[in-house]
Amino acid sequence: MIHEHTLPATEKQLAYARKLALRNQVIVPWEVQQDRREISRWIRTQAALRPAERPDTPSAKQVAFAERLARIKRRHVPQECFRDRGLMSRWIDSNR
Repeated sequence: MIHEHTLPATEKQLAYARKLALRNQVIVPWEVQQDRREISRWIRTQAALRPAERPDTPSAKQVAFAERLARIKRRHVPQECFRDRGLMSRWIDSNR
């Protein structure tokens, strides 16, 4: 419910909330978008969460390690490895 004394969310808040929503794979509730204090509270909560990670995609650590190995071995990590955790794991094992 919007009251007369409620300040609307700023464009900056809305942009950051959308960015966090994408990262965490959630939706910014409509009511939250209407109130500066509510969106601020929502942003604090979402910013504290770890980014949503799909279980079948490689972890950030896996990707970083694979890229480091690729630089050392002067090779490229195949693009399909970035979409599949198992493939990335096998590529790392075969390039150690």
